[in-house]
Amino acid sequence: MSTTLTFVDGPISQALIVESIASFSQQTQIGAHSIFLGQVRKDVLDDKDVLAIEYSTYTEMAQEVAAKISEDCRGKFELQGLEIVHSLGAVKAGEICLFVIAASRHRKNAIEGCAEIVERIKQDLPVWGKEILQDDSHQWKVNR
Repeated sequence: MSTTLTFVDGPISQALIVESIASFSQQTQIGAHSIFLGQVRKDVLDDKDVLAIEYSTYTEMAQEVAAKISEDCRGKFELQGLEIVHSLGAVKAGEICLFVIAASRHRKNAIEGCAEIVERIKQDLPVWGKEILQDDSHQWKVNR
């Protein structure tokens, strides 16, 4: 199994998500899929609405980090499939910016694997988010 880390420009489309899920259905040894969708929140910072997040990355390093996450989690959770899609550029509040699907023979492995992968992406993947505020000012996002 190879890990797919794909970057897309702007929000992640419903069509891409559906296509990914459909591609996993061809693997009949899989018994469970766990899916995470990350959506940009309309937070309020200093009394200003967050309208969008503009994502940037260091692509080569991100691919290396994603490969390490995949390698670690594939064995630990017996994953049969894994796909990670992350947005780059501007993504408006309410739009999808992160999609992860982890597949395994059993639901517990898929669910726990997906959860760990998302936490490691948020902690380790070199992707930065600049929160665009309603007055056109910005600040760099801090993951909590």
